[in-house]
Formats: sequence, structure tokens, C-alpha cells
Amino acid sequence: MTTSDGDAGRTTRQQGKRAPAGAAVLREDVTEAIRTAVFAELAAVGYARMSIEGIARRAGVGKTAVYRRWRSKLHLVLDLVSALAVQGLPTPDTGSLEGDLRLLYEVTSRALRHPVASQVIPDLQAEAARNPEIEAALQKALREGQHGVASGIVAQAVARGELRAGLDEEDEELALDLMSGPLYWRAVVVRGELPKGYLGALATATTAALKAL
Repeated sequence: MTTSDGDAGRTTRQQGKRAPAGAAVLREDVTEAIRTAVFAELAAVGYARMSIEGIARRAGVGKTAVYRRWRSKLHLVLDLVSALAVQGLPTPDTGSLEGDLRLLYEVTSRALRHPVASQVIPDLQAEAARNPEIEAALQKALREGQHGVASGIVAQAVARGELRAGLDEEDEELALDLMSGPLYWRAVVVRGELPKGYLGALATATTAALKAL
């Protein structure tokens, strides 16, 4: 008999075909509820105190529904954090390098200052110091997620003649640090309110720095 997360014993069909006998049909709405619950639990109690029981309770599902998808809280968190790397942000295209940076900073600032993100990211960073797997996943999510956007902004600026072509690998890495580092420092490490006009001033300063490469 095929079972689903919420309807044990109910026969289901996917794309017109009966699922194999005994297979568990993983409902997407349940999966999304669990993902949402994970981030909420991380923000509320932190990784060390987070439990599968707490996640299931917050998601309104049984523990079995969680274990059908992930075999431990470590694998659950690694999967969700790694997924952030491929989601990414759309590359801004305002017609100028400074405009692109300003829009990028506005979107990123809102994301980093979200109540959940502002709690989850520092907690996972602390846990990463003790867990190499979490460290690797977090680095991938935070760095590679921004790398594609930053590379796109640089490529557009080169095409418009705002930046020189042919940046070597070292300069490309420096450009990424210049574009991502200051805002991350203020929003995640310092964690204070951004001064009025800060994002615009940062975009102007970063534009000048990139043109100097």
C-alpha cells in the first residue's frame, strides 16, 4: 500500500501512474512546512538545541515525515543551507555599475536583516567552527551564492566600458570581497542599524574601488 505524509493508507497516483507498493509519497507542502520550521527553530533555539521533535512539532507533522526526507538534523541543515547557494539573487541590470551595486545592496541588506536570517547566520557560523561539514555548506551558500551575482555585475560593467576587461583571478576575488564584504560586516557582524545614506555611499565607494583594479 502506498502512503503519503498526511494520509497513511491512501492510494495516490503521480503523473497517471500508481506509485510502487509500500512507497512513501512525499508531499511538497509537508516538505515546505518542514523547511520553514527548520529556519524558525534555528532562530528560536539555535542549532545545538534544535531537535527533530521540535521541528516536527513546529511544522505540524510527525517525526516520521522529517526522517523520510533527512536522516538527521545535520543532514537536514546541510541540505537546506546548500540549497541557498543555487537559489541566488537575480543579477541587477540598472544600466550602470553604481546603480547595480546600489540595488544589490538594498536587496541583500533586507535579506541579511530579516529577523530569521539575522539569528540563523551567526548561529550557524559559530557551529561551523566546530563542524567542518556545516562550515563547508555555509561557505558555499554565502560565497558561491553571491559569486554568480557579483560576476554578472562585473561582466555587465565590462561590456558597458565601466571596468577594464581581462581581470585576472586574483583581481576577480578582490572584486568579490569589495562587493560583498563591507555590507556583510555591518549587517551580520556589527549588527547595528545602517546609517541613512549608507548603501548609496557604499555603492559609490565600491564603484570607485572596482574601477581602480
